[in-house]
Amino acid sequence: MQALKERILKEGQVVGPGILKVDSFLNHQIDPAFTMLMGQELARRFATAGVTRVLTVEASGIAVAMAVGLALGVPVVFAKKKKASTQQQGVYSAQVYSFTRQEAVEICVTVNYLTPRDTVLIVDDFLAHGEALSGLVSIVRQSGARLAGAGVVIEKRFQRGAEKLRQEGVRVEALAAIESMEPGRVIFA
Repeated sequence: MQALKERILKEGQVVGPGILKVDSFLNHQIDPAFTMLMGQELARRFATAGVTRVLTVEASGIAVAMAVGLALGVPVVFAKKKKASTQQQGVYSAQVYSFTRQEAVEICVTVNYLTPRDTVLIVDDFLAHGEALSGLVSIVRQSGARLAGAGVVIEKRFQRGAEKLRQEGVRVEALAAIESMEPGRVIFA
């Protein structure tokens, strides 16, 4: 998606090894119109997959997932990073490690929101090492639902998360794939 690449080059900042800051439009402050465009593009790429649910993890994936869900006309489910007191019934869960936050968390989804009748599209803002998406894939498999694939805004290809997912048979679509980056320089695949 050329508009996204241009936005990354204009507003993105490489702030450390493997860390791209795009919080001016994606994961802190959100540009609603641009988010809708990204959601429509991801929805277009999975339009024939029979998606019945979009799944993401809180918090920064929710805006893009909502845009995709709206474009596809399906509900959006987000995995919580802590089991809420309102989640009295069973949950599907997985352990994930956040390299950005340097912590492991257990993500969970109430069993009522993913069923074996569903076809699930996983959506997130970033794909780096693949920890969050691997956890979401595990949750989809626990539910017995069919996995349509994963749509991400930015793939940091050099961190190999997408490669691992693809080796497991997961279809991965990225709106922008970064081959390498350093302060002042981003190279797209």
